[in-house]
Amino acid sequence: MAEPAAPPLLEINEAEVEISAIRAQGAGGQNVNKVSSAIHLRFDIFASSLPVEVKERLLCLNDSRITKAGVLVIKAQQHRTQEMNRLDAMMRLHELVNSVAVPPKTRRATKPTYGSKQRVRVAKSQRSETKALRGRVDG
Repeated sequence: MAEPAAPPLLEINEAEVEISAIRAQGAGGQNVNKVSSAIHLRFDIFASSLPVEVKERLLCLNDSRITKAGVLVIKAQQHRTQEMNRLDAMMRLHELVNSVAVPPKTRRATKPTYGSKQRVRVAKSQRSETKALRGRVDG
């Protein structure tokens, strides 16, 4: 059996990504006050060269990293070096864009089969009978 083909990966133009180095939060000793190792990545969805359908699906995501102006903001500060954080931010951007690259399958409405309707009716009558027997016993 043949495996399904992998979705085509979208390329993101490096010129469309704005990367700035900022100081990382949290503990880090004396070095944390001197080194800007965290990365702030900004990607303007409207101004990008992505296909229109991908832009629409990106903007429809309920993601707090996407501003109302259509700018995706990713902050990477997991690693100690600026270069590793830059790679991490770009990887996260690629993952997010490629997650919406393939359009979702359209849902086709189906009808329940005759047999499934019958089984529901039988189960319903059995539950009804069980509950009817729970009443008060007169004696």
